Amino acid sequence: MTTSDQTGDRLKPVRIWLWAVLGLLFVMIVVGGLTRLTDSGLSITEWRPVTGAIPPMSEADWMSEFEKYRASSEYQMQNRGMSLSEFKEIYWWEWGHRFLGRLIGIVFAVPFLIFLLQKRIDRPLGRKLAVIFVLGGLQGALGWYMVQSGLVNRVDVSQYRLAAHLGVAFVIFAATLWVLLGLSPRKQSAIAAPARTRGLATTLIALIFVQILLGALVAGLDAGLTYNTWPLMDGALAPDGLFSLTPLHLNFFENITMVQFQHRIMAYVIAGMAVWLWLDARGSGAARTANVLLGLVVAQILLGIWTLLAVVPLWLGMAHQAMAVMLFAMAIVHRYRVRAI
Repeated sequence: MTTSDQTGDRLKPVRIWLWAVLGLLFVMIVVGGLTRLTDSGLSITEWRPVTGAIPPMSEADWMSEFEKYRASSEYQMQNRGMSLSEFKEIYWWEWGHRFLGRLIGIVFAVPFLIFLLQKRIDRPLGRKLAVIFVLGGLQGALGWYMVQSGLVNRVDVSQYRLAAHLGVAFVIFAATLWVLLGLSPRKQSAIAAPARTRGLATTLIALIFVQILLGALVAGLDAGLTYNTWPLMDGALAPDGLFSLTPLHLNFFENITMVQFQHRIMAYVIAGMAVWLWLDARGSGAARTANVLLGLVVAQILLGIWTLLAVVPLWLGMAHQAMAVMLFAMAIVHRYRVRAI
């Protein structure tokens, strides 16, 4: 058995573990989107990292949680008169989201320590994984910071904090995927790609990430529930009211018309960049990943249009979020493929 074979055998459990973590992160992001779409994120008004893992077990427990929710501004201003059974529906979404966060922490930490003791993970890899773990812990705190923004004098969380929370989730996902790609026993040889090709791949990742943040602003402001036509908005490509707020910069983050408009425009920019990348990759070793990437971009745009025209039904919103993760992942895979000359 060669040294490379031995290394591959040594890292096989690590790869399986990281694939499991990556799968859980995918589910976590999708469930997070469902939590927002179902307006469930403010149903649990306390942050109890340990004891909060146990859901209400009795009718008295449920009434206690319901009373806490009744004191929130969301209940007072939007959901007054909600029944206990209706409360349970939104509670389980939020509890499930938080439970997944705890589960990911355990699934990450325990094997990580075991693999360190078994010396399957060397120091450079250990440092990378430790950074991902720390980011995961900070993400939990950021999630609570986000929830806090919606508990007083408003019925939704801050769109700024929602975008930050989603952005960090995608950073953790990207870091985990990049580390995993580097552990493949059948590493694809780096494509002899010029700096231009790598630059296109990096730019596309950046644009998709920005679009994800813009999507968070759309979700945070419920901007997808307005202007449910395409390709025009209120009968125009650029509708009136894009700059109705003062100071000017607030329009890009708080003006529902502008927030939806810039999400649309960014989709077109990404489509153009994906076509450019695809043309650049034709006939090269990166053509296969470029083909898949272009296909996913087209599918995501069509799915986004469908979601908008249908006024964001739950299952389409979930599919749109899931497709965003897959598109982002494919962009990272392509960038890894052309990582060096």
